[in-house]
Amino acid sequence: MARRTERPAGPLDPRSQQILRAIIEEYVVTAEPVGSQTLVERYGLAVSSATVRNIMAELEEAGYLSHPHTSAGRVPTDAGYRLYVESIAPQISLAPVERLMIRHQFGQVEFASEQWFRLAAATIAGTTHAAGLATPAKPRSCKLRHIDLVATSTHTASLVVVLAEGGVKQELIALEEGYDQTELDDVARLLNEELADKSARQVANRIAALATEPDAPTFAVRVTQRVEKMMREFDAATVEDVFSDGLLNVMSEPEFSQSEKLRRVFAALQNRDYLGSLVARLATAGDVQVLIGAENERAEMHDVSLVLATYGQPGRAMGVVGVLGPTRMAYPHAIGTVRFVSGLMNELVEQMYR
Repeated sequence: MARRTERPAGPLDPRSQQILRAIIEEYVVTAEPVGSQTLVERYGLAVSSATVRNIMAELEEAGYLSHPHTSAGRVPTDAGYRLYVESIAPQISLAPVERLMIRHQFGQVEFASEQWFRLAAATIAGTTHAAGLATPAKPRSCKLRHIDLVATSTHTASLVVVLAEGGVKQELIALEEGYDQTELDDVARLLNEELADKSARQVANRIAALATEPDAPTFAVRVTQRVEKMMREFDAATVEDVFSDGLLNVMSEPEFSQSEKLRRVFAALQNRDYLGSLVARLATAGDVQVLIGAENERAEMHDVSLVLATYGQPGRAMGVVGVLGPTRMAYPHAIGTVRFVSGLMNELVEQMYR
């Protein structure tokens, strides 16, 4: 069984906390407004339905519950979920068998860093039955591992830039007249000798030096300029890519019977600037962060919650893992899952840099 730790008391008295917790946990399971009789029958509150109704009315007046017009029951508001997450919900650690299974899965791809992010998203989705998210651990300043030049026609070549952190960038570049694959290989060999393990700034410093070397072809200088530009563009983006899994889990929830609503949510997430704006905020927080409904800055995200944590090494390489689901989410389990997976990803990144 998962281990639970009770939280300290919040701004409500114990009975009000008990009732708010029961409403939220019932609503998470049923997606139906919760009535007083249901609470009395299922949660052993040891009080009458009338007392429960009075407390529910007080919780509604305080902004923690809302009252759908077509139902006698109540549903939690964003403020209710926030209070629950911060003061009422039990802290849950994943069960030992879940931790062992997840560690085993990552052990299969320990030396394949390009697979970590996909596995993290899939693991989180499978464990939480929501959508899992992961971004690669991105350095502030990338370094060049390797360059390839491959002729695609008599007039163009594919420039392939492999970064030390695992990223691969590719662009077409115009060829000077008469260049064949042998000459492209010679240029690539020269540049790999000159530029390997260098940052964008160091690559830029080599451009002027190459231009003055009598044996360096002008095409090599032009390729170096393109490489430096590609590396700077990579450095400028806070988030390189977003991997997601479990979309069908979220689509099956009644809140998202309209697929267009969910499509807008994932379009916002695929905007790397949006997640990038969260990375600095998450990095300074140091623990799992929960963004509930309207706490998300983007309007299209107001129907969902995000449970996010960074992993990696501040100043060297940082990434994000997390859960996306309806605000009607099992927050304790989502938080426990994200905390464990981010810790595991920290271990993998530390080993890679070591």
